[in-house]
Amino acid sequence: MCHPANFRALRPHRIRGLGAALLCLSVTPARSSAQDVPESPAVSPDVKLPSVEYRQEAQYPEALLTPEAIDRAPARVEVVLFVTLDVLGHVTQVDVDQSGGPEFDDAARTAAQAWRFSPALQDGIPMAARIRVPFVFVKPEAAASPVAQRSVAAEAVPAPKANSKAQKTVPPPEVATEKAVLEPIEVDVVGHSPPISRGASDYNIDIGKLSGVPRMDSASLLRLAPGVLLTNEGGLGHPYQIFLRGFDAREGQDIEFTVDGMPVNEVGNPHGNGLADTHFIIPELVSNLRVIEGPFAPQQGNFAVAGSAAYDLGLETHGLTATAMLGSFDSKRLLLLYRPEGSSDHTFGGAELFSTAGFGQNRAAERATAMGGYEGAVGKASAYRILATSYAAHYGQAGLIRLDDVESGRKGFYDTYDSTQGGDSSRHSVSATLESDSTWVKTQQSVFIVLRDFRLRENLTGFQEDPQQTWQSLHGQRGDLIDQRSDQLTFGARGSARETWSIGGQKQEVEIGYFGRHDKVEAIQERNRSGSSIPYRTDLKLDSSLSNVALYIDSSLKPVSFATFRGGIRGDLYHYRVTNLCALTTQNSFGGDPSDTECFASDRQGYRSPEQSASTSASILQPRGTLIFGPFSAFTLSASHGYGSRSIDPQYINQDLKTPFANVIASEAGVAYAKDVSEVDLSAHSVFFQTKVDRDLFFNQTEGRNTLSPGTTRVGWSGSARATGNHFDVASSLTVVRASFDDTGLVIPYAPNFVARADGVLFGALPLALGGSSFSGSIGSGVSYIGRRPLPFNELSETSFLVDVGASVKWESLSLGVITTNLLDRKYRLGEYNYASDFHSRPFPTLLAARHYSAGEPRAIYGTVTVTVDTLGAPQ
Repeated sequence: MCHPANFRALRPHRIRGLGAALLCLSVTPARSSAQDVPESPAVSPDVKLPSVEYRQEAQYPEALLTPEAIDRAPARVEVVLFVTLDVLGHVTQVDVDQSGGPEFDDAARTAAQAWRFSPALQDGIPMAARIRVPFVFVKPEAAASPVAQRSVAAEAVPAPKANSKAQKTVPPPEVATEKAVLEPIEVDVVGHSPPISRGASDYNIDIGKLSGVPRMDSASLLRLAPGVLLTNEGGLGHPYQIFLRGFDAREGQDIEFTVDGMPVNEVGNPHGNGLADTHFIIPELVSNLRVIEGPFAPQQGNFAVAGSAAYDLGLETHGLTATAMLGSFDSKRLLLLYRPEGSSDHTFGGAELFSTAGFGQNRAAERATAMGGYEGAVGKASAYRILATSYAAHYGQAGLIRLDDVESGRKGFYDTYDSTQGGDSSRHSVSATLESDSTWVKTQQSVFIVLRDFRLRENLTGFQEDPQQTWQSLHGQRGDLIDQRSDQLTFGARGSARETWSIGGQKQEVEIGYFGRHDKVEAIQERNRSGSSIPYRTDLKLDSSLSNVALYIDSSLKPVSFATFRGGIRGDLYHYRVTNLCALTTQNSFGGDPSDTECFASDRQGYRSPEQSASTSASILQPRGTLIFGPFSAFTLSASHGYGSRSIDPQYINQDLKTPFANVIASEAGVAYAKDVSEVDLSAHSVFFQTKVDRDLFFNQTEGRNTLSPGTTRVGWSGSARATGNHFDVASSLTVVRASFDDTGLVIPYAPNFVARADGVLFGALPLALGGSSFSGSIGSGVSYIGRRPLPFNELSETSFLVDVGASVKWESLSLGVITTNLLDRKYRLGEYNYASDFHSRPFPTLLAARHYSAGEPRAIYGTVTVTVDTLGAPQ
C-alpha cells in the first residue's frame, strides 16, 4: 500500500487520456547483478507494471571529461529521476528527485526522455504511471566493460539489436554508466475509474504540447473540439458566446460546463439562463478537457443540449513557476503556480492578475483569480480532493456598432456609442470529492458550494425602447441602457457507485448515481438614463429558486469482444419557486397609482400587490445509449441516441406549468481511428449527427436577454484528426451543419454552418548550449476559418480567417516567449447582427434593420518571461 513515506518516492498521479485511476508505485534501486534481484512481492493480478521496450544509455558529461575534471570527480555520482509515462508508454515528463549536479542531471534526463515503455495495465486497460529511475555514473577509468543491460519492474528486457538506434548511443566503455535494475516493492490502485467512451463524438482532449498554441483564457481550449466558435460582443470579462453543432449557445445555455465535477452554468441569470463564465479558470491549470457533443451519457445533466465540457485541473510541474507578460494595449499579466515536492498533480496553488487598456474605446479590463487544490489518500484504497476558487473582474464593454456609421466615417471601427457599458463579476467556490476503489466497486461522492455575483450594463438599441406611455409624465427618450444584476447561491452534491464483473471473459460494468443541486437567485433588470447609472424603469425583478434532483443508471455491457453497449437512463426533477417582485409593469387605467409608477399595485379590479409568486415541478426520463463495434484494424464504429433537457428560464414560469424544461432528442453515427504508427500517435473521428429541440432560446437585442422560440433541428457532419510525435503535435477539425426552425424551415440566424480549425506545435532541443546546458524551444500556431453565418432578413455575415502564433525558448529554469494574435492584422467583425436601432448618429433615424457588429482584436504582440524552480531551490 502507499504509506506516507512512499509518497515522496512516487506520488499518486492522475491518469491522462484513457484513465482516471491513481497508480501508486514505490521502486528502489536493486543490486548490481540481474541474478541478484529478489523475487518481486505479490502484486494485484489486475495490475501490470510498465516495462522497458527501448532504452538509451546516459553518457558521461562531455564537459567533465577533461583530465582536471576527472581528477576532481567522485568515483560514483547517482541521479534519481521521476519518469512520467502516458497511456502509450511514452515518457511525457522527467523530474529530478535526487540531483548529482547539473551536468549529470542533464545527461540522465536526456537518456530517460528517449526511453520507451510498455504501458502499465489495470484490468487490461492502459494507464498513465510514474516510476522512479536511478542512474549511477562512475569515473571513466572505472568502467571496464561494455554497458550492461537494464530492466524495469523485474522483467528481463532484450538487448537492442546491433543496428538499432539505442546501440548507436551507447557510450564507449571508459565513460559507461553503471547498470541499474528497478525492483517493485508494492502496488496499490485507488481512485476513480477511467471515463468510458460514448462513441466518436466523445473527445477526451489531453492538452499536452498543444498548450504551446496561443490561448489567452481557458475558454479558448474549447476550440480543440470540432465545431466550436467563440465570439464576444462584450469585454474581456464578459462570458464568451459559444457556437457548437449549429447551436447558438449564447453564454452557455446549451452546453453543460463543469470544473472537476463542480457545475459552472448559472440558473436564472438575467443575461441568459445557463450562463457559464469560465474566466475564473486559469488556463495553465487545465490538464485535460473532455467534450461530449450530444446528450449521450447518463451523467450529463441540465443544459447538455449541444453537449458538455468538463475541465480537469492539475499542475504537472512541481515547484514554483512565475510568469510575467507585457504586451499590446498596455496588457499586463502576472501568474504564480506552485506544486509541493512529492505531491499529486491535483495538489497545487495558482494566482493570476491581469489588466489591459483594451484595443479600442471602453475596452479596459482587470481581473484576479486564485485557485487551490489538494489531493491525498485515505487508507489503502481511497483518495480525496479539495478545490477552492476565488475570482473577481471589472471590465468595460464597447457593445455593438452600426456598420453604416463606420462606412460613412461617423464612427471608427473600434469605437463605441455608450461609454457607460461594462460589467462586474465574481465567483467563489469550494468542492470536495472522495473516491474509493475496492475489488469490485468504485464509489465517488462530491459536494460543492458556489457564491456568484454578476452585473452587466449594455446598450444594444440606443434610444428607441422608452416610448411615451399614457400613464407617464411627459418625457423625452431617456436611453436604452440595460442594467442587469444577479446574486446567486448554488450548493449540491453528486455521487456514484460502479460495479465491475466478468461474464465469459468479458468485462461488464454498471453504475448507479445521483445528482442534487439547489439554486437561489435574486435577479433584476432595469433601464438607466443615458450616460448614467440612474434607473428609470424596471423590466424584470425576480426572486427564484430551482431544485434539480436526478437519478441515473449507466452500464457498459460487452456480450462479445467486438461489441459493447454503453448507456442507461436518467431521470430529472425540476422544482421551481419564483416570486416576481414587479409583476405589473404596464397600466391600462390609472387606478389611483402615481403616474410614473413602474411596479403597479392596482389593476382593473382595484388594489393588488405588486409582487406575485408561482411554483411548479415536473420530471423527465431520458434514455441514452451508444453501440460500439470494434476496434477493427484500429477503427471503431459507433451509433448513439439520447434524450436531454434544459431547464426553462424562471421568467417564463407560470403556476403549475406542465413542462418547465425543453426536450432534446439527438442521434449520431460515427467512426473513430486510433493507432500508434512509427512512434506517431494518430487519431481521427468522423461523425454524422442530428439534434431536435422542442423549445429553443434566442437572444433578443430589444429585450436584452434570451426569449423563447419554436422548435429547431440541426443536421450536420464533423471530422477531426490529431497526430502526436516526438517533436510535433498537430490537430485539425471541420464541421458542416444546417440549423433550421421546424415550423418554417428557415435557417436559424447567427449559427455558423462551416467551422474549420487547425492547431499545431513543433518542439524539441535546439543546437545551442550555454554553461553546459542546452536550449529547447517550441513554436505553435492556431488557425480558424468561419464561413458566412446567416443573419435575420436573409442577410449573411462576412467570413473570418484568423492566425495566431506563439514561440518560446527555454534554458535551465528560464523561458522566454512571444505571442502574436491576429498575425495577419485583419480588421474583422467578431460578431454580426441585423436589427433596428437608433443611436442618434443620424439626423433622421429609421426603424429599418441595419447591420451591427462587435469588433475583433487587431494584431497584438505579447512577451512572456517564465522562471521555474523546484522546492529545493534548484532550477528545473
